[in-house]
Amino acid sequence: MPLAQLITAEQLARRLDDPALRILDCRFALEDPAYGERSYHQGHVPCARFADLEKDLSGPVTPGVTGRHPLPEPEGLAARFRQWGLDDDSEVVLYDDGPGAFAARAWWLLLWLGKRDGVYLLDGGLKAWREAGLPMDEAIPDGETGTFSGRADGSLIIDAAGLQKRLDDPQLALLDARALPRFLGEVEPIDPIAGHIPNATCVPFTDNLRSDGRFLPIDQLRTRFDRLLDNKPPQSAVAYCGSGVTACHNLFALCLAGYPLGRLYPGSWSEWITDAQRPRA
Repeated sequence: MPLAQLITAEQLARRLDDPALRILDCRFALEDPAYGERSYHQGHVPCARFADLEKDLSGPVTPGVTGRHPLPEPEGLAARFRQWGLDDDSEVVLYDDGPGAFAARAWWLLLWLGKRDGVYLLDGGLKAWREAGLPMDEAIPDGETGTFSGRADGSLIIDAAGLQKRLDDPQLALLDARALPRFLGEVEPIDPIAGHIPNATCVPFTDNLRSDGRFLPIDQLRTRFDRLLDNKPPQSAVAYCGSGVTACHNLFALCLAGYPLGRLYPGSWSEWITDAQRPRA
């Protein structure tokens, strides 16, 4: 079964009564961290639980050491998934407002904990759900604690030291998911230092999407990444961004296009710049 799978709003609506299905609302806003939970309580896809990027899908920040969204502690994260009712064989649908960046973070975390099948992103997110005229709910679903037994797979990540050693490797495909002005260092609205990791390629995650917020057709994604990988082996790909969130969108899109799963640099630019000895471009 492919690692990256999409589900349409209409397909999800037909499956809301499936007892094996779990739905996670991953809405978040960097400029307003309370936005996601507030919006969830105002209305969500029926049966959805809320997963907060900073409280649930990230670990604690250590200023000057970690990036803005470190990986959560694996056992605590697995326990959180169990609280949301997940079993090892559950099917899971993840959504956010539409672009899929925060939902893709949850997708990647499930892969990291070993869940490699039955995980879907709602294509177009809540925007697509609303456009389809489908019902919203304010009720917080009840449910039994699940039995999910995830364990972290260290092969899916690379740390700063490991990446720094590989920067001159001609086979390395280092993909930066941020927009071009941030990549070039022309603007930096979040982090204290602008620029990018040397030898990286700018691969804005938003370009994985059509104008309506849904993913590009698979053949178009394939064409896009064929060009961006530039004949480098796709299994050598390393994805990063500002804090390890939108990079997951590129990893999802790569898998959706039929490529093998690349590795994530979780700390990303916000961690990279905490050490002045690391090169910058």
